[in-house]
Amino acid sequence: MANELPKLLEEIGKSFTVAFEPLDIEDTHFEILAIQNMREHLDSMLARKAIKNPLHDLPLWAKVWPGSFVLGRLLRKYQPEGRTLLELGGGCGILSLVASRYGFASIVTSDINEDALRFARANVLHNHLEELIRVVRLDVSLPVNEHDSFPSFDLIAASELLYLEELHRPLLKFLGRHLKAGGTALFCTDYARRQPHFAKLAAKYFQCQDGHIGVRAKNAEGEEERRLYTITILQHKS
Repeated sequence: MANELPKLLEEIGKSFTVAFEPLDIEDTHFEILAIQNMREHLDSMLARKAIKNPLHDLPLWAKVWPGSFVLGRLLRKYQPEGRTLLELGGGCGILSLVASRYGFASIVTSDINEDALRFARANVLHNHLEELIRVVRLDVSLPVNEHDSFPSFDLIAASELLYLEELHRPLLKFLGRHLKAGGTALFCTDYARRQPHFAKLAAKYFQCQDGHIGVRAKNAEGEEERRLYTITILQHKS
């Protein structure tokens, strides 16, 4: 364990120039791994014609999405103390870092991208959260029997995942098997990328609430702006 982080950073360094940067969330200080050579990395991808589908191929997992903080604050309302949390499509694991302050018994952050998983694991180790947060590869688009050994969770959450329409049906099947009775699934999506039909589809299988939250966040230029997010909350039908 002591040597895992240096080895992980060495592996990451084969593809990216990185550095840990501060991330202060209310009264807690974290440091997260950030790509320093993003422009060069994207230029390399373009030169190699490695960008077939921007939504899948670009390193969106490396971005700190404001929706993670919106969803993180919402998690506090669901009595997290002593409960379990699964983060889907977690990228570099920001939502799980936010949630680590709330008293969860255990947290799993997941993704399908190997670089994202390396960054998430590095963030967990660097912030000394390896006893609380586990990082796993999880693909909800696989047939449901592929996840038979995977546990169920009290809370399942994802930020900026629902814009991938092809995931909607397999995601609902996954939730049906891995969201505990009485549990809650929460999704946060920037209003500009909302997919209203997901809530309509989900309502066939779950109790569904669909609403909006407005927050103030800084844009890429560091200027404060108001952002609107769609919040979708699912619970098993009684």
